[in-house]
Amino acid sequence: MVVLDQEQDREPSKSAKKRAAKEIEELAKQLAEISDAAFARLPVSSELKEEVRLARSTKAHGARKRQIQHLAAVLRKQEDEAEALRAHLDSLNQVHYQDQKQFHVLEELRDRLCAPDSCSEALEEVRRTLPAADAGALGRLAKAVHLSSDKKAAREIFRLLRTAQETLVP
Repeated sequence: MVVLDQEQDREPSKSAKKRAAKEIEELAKQLAEISDAAFARLPVSSELKEEVRLARSTKAHGARKRQIQHLAAVLRKQEDEAEALRAHLDSLNQVHYQDQKQFHVLEELRDRLCAPDSCSEALEEVRRTLPAADAGALGRLAKAVHLSSDKKAAREIFRLLRTAQETLVP
Protein backbone atom coordinates (compact mmCIF):
# COMPACT_ATOMS: atom_id res chain seq x y z
CA MET A 1 0.00 0.00 0.00
CA VAL A 2 2.83 2.36 0.76
CA VAL A 3 4.15 1.83 -2.77
CA LEU A 4 0.80 2.85 -4.31
CA ASP A 5 0.65 6.05 -2.24
CA GLN A 6 4.17 6.97 -3.36
CA GLU A 7 3.25 6.43 -7.03
CA GLN A 8 0.24 8.71 -6.68
CA ASP A 9 2.35 11.46 -5.10
CA ARG A 10 4.90 11.47 -7.93
CA GLU A 11 4.97 14.22 -10.44
CA PRO A 12 4.77 13.39 -14.14
CA SER A 13 8.05 12.31 -15.68
CA LYS A 14 10.27 14.78 -17.47
CA SER A 15 9.27 13.23 -20.81
CA ALA A 16 5.58 13.56 -19.98
CA LYS A 17 6.08 17.22 -19.10
CA LYS A 18 7.92 17.80 -22.39
CA ARG A 19 5.13 16.11 -24.36
CA ALA A 20 2.52 18.25 -22.63
CA ALA A 21 4.52 21.43 -23.30
CA LYS A 22 4.92 20.43 -26.97
CA GLU A 23 1.15 19.84 -27.26
CA ILE A 24 0.41 23.28 -25.80
CA GLU A 25 2.94 24.89 -28.16
CA GLU A 26 1.33 23.08 -31.10
CA LEU A 27 -2.07 24.41 -29.98
CA ALA A 28 -0.59 27.92 -29.87
CA LYS A 29 0.75 27.48 -33.44
CA GLN A 30 -2.67 26.32 -34.65
CA LEU A 31 -4.30 29.33 -33.02
CA ALA A 32 -1.80 31.66 -34.69
CA GLU A 33 -2.61 30.17 -38.11
CA ILE A 34 -6.41 29.86 -38.06
CA SER A 35 -8.59 31.81 -40.46
CA ASP A 36 -10.15 35.15 -39.54
CA ALA A 37 -13.64 33.60 -39.44
CA ALA A 38 -12.49 30.84 -37.06
CA PHE A 39 -10.63 33.41 -34.92
CA ALA A 40 -13.81 35.45 -34.52
CA ARG A 41 -15.64 32.38 -33.15
CA LEU A 42 -13.00 31.29 -30.62
CA PRO A 43 -14.52 30.44 -27.22
CA VAL A 44 -11.96 32.30 -25.08
CA SER A 45 -11.63 35.20 -22.70
CA SER A 46 -10.79 38.65 -24.05
CA GLU A 47 -7.29 38.45 -22.52
CA LEU A 48 -6.47 35.21 -24.32
CA LYS A 49 -8.10 36.45 -27.51
CA GLU A 50 -5.77 39.45 -27.43
CA GLU A 51 -2.75 37.16 -27.02
CA VAL A 52 -3.89 35.09 -30.00
CA ARG A 53 -4.43 38.28 -32.02
CA LEU A 54 -0.87 39.40 -31.21
CA ALA A 55 0.56 36.05 -32.30
CA ARG A 56 -1.48 36.16 -35.52
CA SER A 57 -0.39 39.69 -36.37
CA THR A 58 3.33 39.17 -35.72
CA LYS A 59 5.01 38.50 -39.06
CA ALA A 60 8.78 38.46 -38.49
CA HIS A 61 9.96 34.87 -38.07
CA GLY A 62 11.88 35.23 -34.79
CA ALA A 63 9.33 37.56 -33.23
CA ARG A 64 6.47 35.29 -34.29
CA LYS A 65 8.20 32.27 -32.75
CA ARG A 66 8.67 34.16 -29.46
CA GLN A 67 5.06 35.36 -29.53
CA ILE A 68 3.81 31.79 -30.06
CA GLN A 69 5.95 30.62 -27.13
CA HIS A 70 4.47 33.41 -25.03
CA LEU A 71 0.96 32.36 -26.08
CA ALA A 72 1.82 28.77 -25.11
CA ALA A 73 2.94 29.98 -21.67
CA VAL A 74 -0.36 31.83 -21.22
CA LEU A 75 -2.26 28.70 -22.31
CA ARG A 76 -0.36 26.58 -19.76
CA LYS A 77 -1.60 28.90 -17.00
CA GLN A 78 -5.21 28.67 -18.24
CA GLU A 79 -5.69 24.92 -18.62
CA ASP A 80 -9.49 25.04 -18.81
CA GLU A 81 -9.47 27.47 -21.71
CA ALA A 82 -6.71 25.50 -23.42
CA GLU A 83 -8.86 22.35 -23.29
CA ALA A 84 -11.87 24.26 -24.63
CA LEU A 85 -9.74 25.62 -27.46
CA ARG A 86 -8.36 22.17 -28.26
CA ALA A 87 -11.90 20.76 -28.44
CA HIS A 88 -13.04 23.69 -30.59
CA LEU A 89 -10.16 23.26 -33.05
CA ASP A 90 -10.76 19.50 -33.20
CA SER A 91 -14.38 20.11 -34.14
CA LEU A 92 -13.30 22.60 -36.83
CA ASN A 93 -10.86 20.03 -38.22
CA GLN A 94 -13.60 17.40 -38.26
CA VAL A 95 -15.92 19.71 -40.23
CA HIS A 96 -13.10 20.47 -42.67
CA TYR A 97 -12.43 16.74 -43.11
CA GLN A 98 -16.12 16.07 -43.85
CA ASP A 99 -16.18 18.92 -46.40
CA GLN A 100 -13.12 17.51 -48.14
CA LYS A 101 -14.63 14.06 -48.21
CA GLN A 102 -17.85 15.36 -49.80
CA PHE A 103 -15.80 17.33 -52.34
CA HIS A 104 -13.90 14.19 -53.37
CA VAL A 105 -17.12 12.18 -53.68
CA LEU A 106 -18.55 14.83 -56.01
CA GLU A 107 -15.33 14.93 -58.04
CA GLU A 108 -15.41 11.17 -58.48
CA LEU A 109 -19.08 11.30 -59.55
CA ARG A 110 -18.28 14.06 -62.04
CA ASP A 111 -15.40 12.01 -63.45
CA ARG A 112 -17.71 9.02 -63.90
CA LEU A 113 -20.27 11.24 -65.66
CA CYS A 114 -17.53 12.52 -67.97
CA ALA A 115 -16.39 8.98 -68.88
CA PRO A 116 -18.54 7.54 -71.71
CA ASP A 117 -18.45 3.97 -70.38
CA SER A 118 -19.69 4.82 -66.85
CA CYS A 119 -21.97 7.77 -67.61
CA SER A 120 -25.32 5.94 -67.58
CA GLU A 121 -24.63 4.28 -64.19
CA ALA A 122 -23.45 7.59 -62.77
CA LEU A 123 -26.62 9.33 -64.00
CA GLU A 124 -28.72 6.65 -62.28
CA GLU A 125 -26.76 7.21 -59.08
CA VAL A 126 -27.35 10.96 -59.35
CA ARG A 127 -31.09 10.38 -59.77
CA ARG A 128 -31.10 8.14 -56.69
CA THR A 129 -28.85 10.10 -54.35
CA LEU A 130 -29.32 13.70 -55.51
CA PRO A 131 -32.99 14.12 -56.46
CA ALA A 132 -32.60 17.91 -56.68
CA ALA A 133 -30.05 17.56 -59.52
CA ASP A 134 -31.25 18.21 -63.06
CA ALA A 135 -30.42 14.83 -64.62
CA GLY A 136 -31.32 16.08 -68.10
CA ALA A 137 -28.88 18.98 -67.91
CA LEU A 138 -26.20 16.70 -66.47
CA GLY A 139 -26.74 14.24 -69.35
CA ARG A 140 -26.44 17.00 -71.96
CA LEU A 141 -23.29 18.37 -70.34
CA ALA A 142 -21.80 14.87 -70.07
CA LYS A 143 -22.51 14.31 -73.78
CA ALA A 144 -20.68 17.57 -74.57
CA VAL A 145 -17.69 16.32 -72.60
CA HIS A 146 -17.81 12.94 -74.39
CA LEU A 147 -17.92 14.54 -77.85
CA SER A 148 -15.43 17.37 -77.48
CA SER A 149 -13.69 17.09 -74.09
CA ASP A 150 -15.40 20.35 -73.10
CA LYS A 151 -13.71 21.44 -69.85
CA LYS A 152 -16.28 24.16 -69.26
CA ALA A 153 -19.04 21.54 -69.35
CA ALA A 154 -17.11 19.38 -66.86
CA ARG A 155 -16.87 22.34 -64.46
CA GLU A 156 -20.59 23.01 -64.92
CA ILE A 157 -21.36 19.36 -64.08
CA PHE A 158 -19.46 19.75 -60.82
CA ARG A 159 -21.32 23.00 -60.02
CA LEU A 160 -24.68 21.34 -60.60
CA LEU A 161 -23.72 18.36 -58.44
CA ARG A 162 -22.51 20.61 -55.63
CA THR A 163 -25.66 22.72 -55.75
CA ALA A 164 -27.83 19.60 -55.61
CA GLN A 165 -25.78 18.22 -52.73
CA GLU A 166 -26.01 21.49 -50.79
CA THR A 167 -29.82 21.38 -51.02
CA LEU A 168 -29.69 17.92 -49.39
CA VAL A 169 -27.55 18.99 -46.43
CA PRO A 170 -29.34 21.30 -43.98
